[in-house]
Amino acid sequence: MSQIQEKTEIVRIDQLTPEVFRITLDAPEIAAAAVPGQFVMIRTGNSSDPLLRRPFSISQTSNGGLIQILFKVVGRGTGLLSHCREGEKVSVIGPLGKGFFIDIEKNPFLIGGGVGIAPLLFLAKRMRQKGLVKDPVVFLGAAESSELLPLITDFEALGLQVHVATDDGSAGHHGLVTEVLNEVDLGADCMGYVCGPKLMMLAVHQYCRKLEYGCQVSVETSMACGMGACLGCIVPASKGGYVHACYEGPVFDSEEIVWEI
Repeated sequence: MSQIQEKTEIVRIDQLTPEVFRITLDAPEIAAAAVPGQFVMIRTGNSSDPLLRRPFSISQTSNGGLIQILFKVVGRGTGLLSHCREGEKVSVIGPLGKGFFIDIEKNPFLIGGGVGIAPLLFLAKRMRQKGLVKDPVVFLGAAESSELLPLITDFEALGLQVHVATDDGSAGHHGLVTEVLNEVDLGADCMGYVCGPKLMMLAVHQYCRKLEYGCQVSVETSMACGMGACLGCIVPASKGGYVHACYEGPVFDSEEIVWEI
């Protein structure tokens, strides 16, 4: 799939917590081409510092040509983006990577942790639009409720069953979202769609293997180019060697990668 570079306008900025932001961009060509699980690379400054673009999962698209990203401030690049204002323009390349495969033969469940929840909202909306699978059961986890509340509303607005866990107990289950997953009977022949911290994804991979469920994971790695040239995003492959998360992923069958912790 060819990539598109657009000079996009920031339409809206929502600050969910002191460190977590949601930004809506006017990017009609990228929005029309994107599928759930793909990402964009955004230039976050107007100079060579930082030199490289930053990767962000696409959280939502709209028929009006908007895309939305969710991110946490972790360094200079995301810090600069968090200080942008509505009406400013940023350079965006996308959609990049391989997205989720919606398996119409299996019952879906979605499980996300922290900002890893972002691509799962896009996926949930696409599942509802296609109407080819049962409504997914959703599991959301975060450090505290302030990170989750707007996202819970987004999923519930789709009419989905949502299970919540927070590290501090401020919403839902007090503990890990995988603990909630183990308490819910999902039935047989399921497919898990997962994005979040590596330990969480490993736990879901092991859970799915035990129950003979399918499992797709969206891998979060450092990316410098987003197109496979820099080798910065390689992931050990179970068949030997490495795979590039930027174009062979970021979505993989969980059996395709080596779970090194």
